[in-house]
Amino acid sequence: MYSLQRLRPSRRRLANLLKAILLLFLVYLFLVSISLMGSGLKALGMDFIKNVIASTSKPFVGLFIGILVTSIVQSSSTTTSITVGLVGSGMMTLEQAIPIVMGANIGTSVTNTLVSMGHLSVKPELERAFSAAVVHDIFNILSVIVFFPLQLRYNILGKCASFMEDIFEQSGGLEFVSPLKLIVTPAVELLEKILQGNGWLIVVVALIILFLALRYIVKVMKSLVMQQLSQFFNKVIFRNAAIGILSGLVCTAVVQSSSVTTSLIVPLAGAGLVSLEQVFPFTLGANVGTTVTAVMASLVTQNPTAVAVAFAHLLFNIFGIVVFLPVKFIPIYLARKMGALAARNRAYPILFILITFLVIPLLLITTMG
Repeated sequence: MYSLQRLRPSRRRLANLLKAILLLFLVYLFLVSISLMGSGLKALGMDFIKNVIASTSKPFVGLFIGILVTSIVQSSSTTTSITVGLVGSGMMTLEQAIPIVMGANIGTSVTNTLVSMGHLSVKPELERAFSAAVVHDIFNILSVIVFFPLQLRYNILGKCASFMEDIFEQSGGLEFVSPLKLIVTPAVELLEKILQGNGWLIVVVALIILFLALRYIVKVMKSLVMQQLSQFFNKVIFRNAAIGILSGLVCTAVVQSSSVTTSLIVPLAGAGLVSLEQVFPFTLGANVGTTVTAVMASLVTQNPTAVAVAFAHLLFNIFGIVVFLPVKFIPIYLARKMGALAARNRAYPILFILITFLVIPLLLITTMG
């Protein structure tokens, strides 16, 4: 009897260990799917994207080009890097580049919003996941609403970024290799080779992997000890707003993608492990963290205007935090309401993504461009 009592805890520990390994593998597949999707979308239209960015002359059009392009490539770093290159080559001014960077901040949140759709089959999970995803969108949209008119009238981001560029003009940068990219790249390259570089096929396979990985991530999380996981997140990652912001910043700076870090939080929220109040500061930190790579890359180039563009992106996110962290109840309230709408009508998340990230930008670009 005694040996059986000792054996049962041992079996539970082994089962939990195997589940933890499975969870890590599923997270790896999830990360591969995001990277693979970005590769497929880039293969479909990178030349078009470069031409679209280069053709902008109106700030309002530039804003929506930033949203559309970043929604397609699912990486604000990619959009910012292309913009930096165009500015450095003289094809675009700093004032033309800043609205694109602001739009990129909105566009990059499409990934975690897409991820929330992996919870469509369970209404409570969908409500929590969609709220956690859309709070990122809401913060970015509100920041644009506040600062875009100020940028048009006073060029505040351009002036502040140029001031910072003067300070760092003689500074050198450091090339940074993401450990995540080193781990994920071999699998992505293998799948690209198997799929023969077909952009549409790559995107479809990436979406299949993403939704399957998400579905089973939630199941494995629920089968593990929920209370222990919840305590870990509450005590370590999301203990308070300051640590949440710092965690989001550091994690995103390491993996070089706010899309990845914010998307990883969505299934946690869907599983009920973290609250919307905990998710919000983490996404703010992720927004700042995603600018680190561009800042370092621009410092390496020693191109003053390129450095100014990167700093404008950084400052835009910092200014947004300064304004909206003290009144965080506004974006959190709006996100919670949108989550409730999504739970009542499962078509709502799909319509939100299509209208916000594709229909409105395309309509305004074509009519005002």
